[in-house]
Amino acid sequence: MTEPDRPRRSGLRGFGHDGPSPWTDLDRPPLDAAVLRHDLLLPGGLWTALDVVEETGSTNSDLTARAKDGAAEGAVLVAERQSAGRGRLDRRWSAPARSGLFLSMLLRPTVPRERLGWLPILVGVSTAATLHRVSGVEVGLKWPNDLQVEHAGEERKLGGILTELTGEAVVAGLGLNVSLREEELPVPTAASLALVGAEVTDRTTLLRALLREFAELYGEWQAAAGDPQASGLLAAYTARCTTLGREVVVQLPGDRELRGEAVALDGDGRLVVRGADGARQAVGAGDVVHLRPQPRTG
Repeated sequence: MTEPDRPRRSGLRGFGHDGPSPWTDLDRPPLDAAVLRHDLLLPGGLWTALDVVEETGSTNSDLTARAKDGAAEGAVLVAERQSAGRGRLDRRWSAPARSGLFLSMLLRPTVPRERLGWLPILVGVSTAATLHRVSGVEVGLKWPNDLQVEHAGEERKLGGILTELTGEAVVAGLGLNVSLREEELPVPTAASLALVGAEVTDRTTLLRALLREFAELYGEWQAAAGDPQASGLLAAYTARCTTLGREVVVQLPGDRELRGEAVALDGDGRLVVRGADGARQAVGAGDVVHLRPQPRTG
């Protein structure tokens, strides 16, 4: 069942009148911030503020500054375009205006600090579940937090997640390719919802559904004190993880490599790799390369 879409209101809320209208590209209308606030900023709910800006360098950087100034949990910042978006390992990327969802969420979790490593996994699980339910797209999760789809017979990256700790707060960023065309892809290994035939690509509909899903799963995770098993998070991630059961090379800091089979996640969300000698090693950070096709089930 998909999220009901609301009639789009006229006007250019949130945009200046200098420069091109955001309606110039009718395939990429602006987000409806008023509808999003009406539907998501509810008494007793997680979300407390939602701002949509036409352009910024990085929503994570902006929201981190707000967190340091004492902003409340539940603030969401969305940019129609990011000029200096950041991924893991401080990689930079950008995309055409209104071609995706580029947002950050300010969270102040009360779980034990050692369980905060599960937050990017929680963002990934909630995003994958939402896209499957709303858009009919099967999304896998490459460890630790890349969103993957199959396109042109191969695994492609649909989006990524970056979480950053600042004091007692966590800023969780999500970048999701929605309407990028083939010639607009930043690298040949990328994809977008439009390219894989998603049933729904309206960004207001998608964002509303994403934030609702995340709020629900985040509440369950908090209620379980961040326990990945008790909250169901470990099982949900394992079911969608495209890395488990694969032969991998993990590129580690310091130009080191670890080769073996990805066999499990440990209690801290680290990837457990079994080497050729049978020894198991848990990896907390690194780039993973899948060496063989995903095993088929059934």
